[in-house]
Formats: sequence, structure tokens, C-alpha cells
Amino acid sequence: MEYVDLLMNWYPGHHRDLPWRNTRDPYAIWVSEIMLQQTRVAAVIPYYERFLKELPDVSALAAVSDDRLLLLWQGLGYYSRAKNLKKAAGIVCERFSGRMPDRYETLLTLPGIGSYTAGAIASIAYGERVPAVDGNVLRVYARLTNDPSDVADPKVKTRVFDALSAVMPNDPGMFNQAFMELGATVCVPNGQPLCGDCPLKDVCKARAAGTAGLLPNKVPKKPRTIEDRTVFALYEWGAPLLLKRPDKGLLGGLYELPNVPGMLSTAEAAAWLTARGLHPLGDLMRYTAKHVFTHIEWHMRVYAADVAGEGVKDFIRSDGSQSIPTAFAVCLADRSV
Repeated sequence: MEYVDLLMNWYPGHHRDLPWRNTRDPYAIWVSEIMLQQTRVAAVIPYYERFLKELPDVSALAAVSDDRLLLLWQGLGYYSRAKNLKKAAGIVCERFSGRMPDRYETLLTLPGIGSYTAGAIASIAYGERVPAVDGNVLRVYARLTNDPSDVADPKVKTRVFDALSAVMPNDPGMFNQAFMELGATVCVPNGQPLCGDCPLKDVCKARAAGTAGLLPNKVPKKPRTIEDRTVFALYEWGAPLLLKRPDKGLLGGLYELPNVPGMLSTAEAAAWLTARGLHPLGDLMRYTAKHVFTHIEWHMRVYAADVAGEGVKDFIRSDGSQSIPTAFAVCLADRSV
């Protein structure tokens, strides 16, 4: 197909110089692709570099403690990604002697690795002629072919995967990265694509039809569920008091400020403290805050106070000498919520 040659000729002189583009190490590529899911490139770079410095290979990842792993991931969100990384690393060590599998179908058997990530690793690291179809690729292909189908439909993704499989060139890794790069920098989302800068402008059917800005079609997401929470920012001698969340579920295994459903009044919050053997040393200060997850939005009433009492022993005291992965940092750095 003509667009294949156009993309392959465009990419070498127009792609961004990103750290994971300078390696064929399947482990490094794997880590980068997992981090890049739902996260901006600029935000990922320092995490990626710090992660690989501390955990340079699969064996190191498999052996790291859960707390240390989550601390390295803290701020990236979607913590199940980190947990699946470690789980998959353990399987790679057990089943593949610590070497990342070199086939697309085998990569798909590892936790947290779907079609796109398996395609990226297999094509970039090992040269397997298999597509890596992400949101960027779906958007570019929808415009290239002027296809009004809903790109959130799994059947559409399968159709694009099959179409790209049929035209995969000899350097599939470069082809996949070129497609993704075009979508990230030129055929951009959320508005008009930069058609004048696009190497595919003369073969793009949506540009010819004047529909490029209308594609791709995607069913609107459901609105987030809003939950009211009361959060307690409690301190003993200036050190925050934390609790550990259950290992499974939202923010599993992370440390958090104690919180309860609903919006407690000041009197109810004071009663909550008393019931737990805590009493404020001074006024119980009240603030408001909001925290947004992918599908949930917490509207929070925050009570902050220095406390004492027998109940302190039931909490984890973060005295600054510890490094612990926190679920959200309301009032941890200061009290200006």
C-alpha cells in the first residue's frame, strides 16, 4: 500500500527522541508501553528512567517488594499496571528463565499484556510482523480510510489489526512506531488534525472528503460516579497517620489517609475520632477537596488535626524517614487543601 512507504519515509526524520526508542530490549519496551497506557509521554519519561535504574531487568522486577514497586509507580496511577508487571515478571522468570518471550501469541499469555502491548514488544524488540493497534493507530486508520465505524468496538480493532497485518513491511517495529507517532503528533485527537504536515495527506480519504475533523467516531463515555467521602488528615507530632488499603480493589495495597463514606459534620467527625481513641490537640480544621479517578470522582470533606491517644497505635505513622506508596496525598505535604 502506498501509505506504508509514505509512513516509513516520514518517520526517521520526524519522530520524537524518546528514551524507549533507543533500545531493542524487550523488557525496557514492555515497561515503557505499560507506563504509557493512559499517561502522557512527558509524565512517563522520569518514571521510566528511574524505574529502569532501580529495576534494570525482569529478575529485579520479580524480586522487588510490593511497597517499593508501588512507590516507584506512585503518581502514575492505575496501580494494577504495576502489580501485573511484577506478576508477569515472576512468570517470565519461572517459565522462560528470565527472558521475555519473543512471540506475539506467547506474550499475550502474560498478565497485563494485551494485543497492543504484545504487538509493540514483538515487533520492536523481535521484528515479528504483527501490528500494535492503539488509540492513535485507530484514529489515523479511521481518517485514512474515512471509516465512520465506532473505534471503541472490539470488532473494529480486529478489522484494523487484520488490515495492517496484511501490509506489514520488513521493519514492523518502525512501521508500528511511525503509525503511533503520526497519531500522537500530527493526526491528533480532540480537534482538527494537522493535515498540512501529514505525510499521508495525498492518500487520506477523510481529508479528501472533508471529514477528518469528524473522525474517529466513538461512543461517549459514561459520566463518572460521584462519591462523597470524609477524609481525616491526622498527625502525631507532625507525622501523618495512615492506613493500608486492602490488596485488591481500588488503589489496592496503597497507604491512605483514613476516610469514610459520606460527608460527616464536625460533631460527627469528632465522635468518629473519640470512638477510635483519638482526641484533637486544638481545633479540628475543616477543608474541601476533590480527587478524580477514571470512573469515580471523590468529593471530599477533610478534617485535619494533631491528635493523641491510645488509638494512634492502630495507624501507620509516616515520620518522613519512611518511603511508602500513598493512595492520595491530601494534606500530606501541607495543610492547605
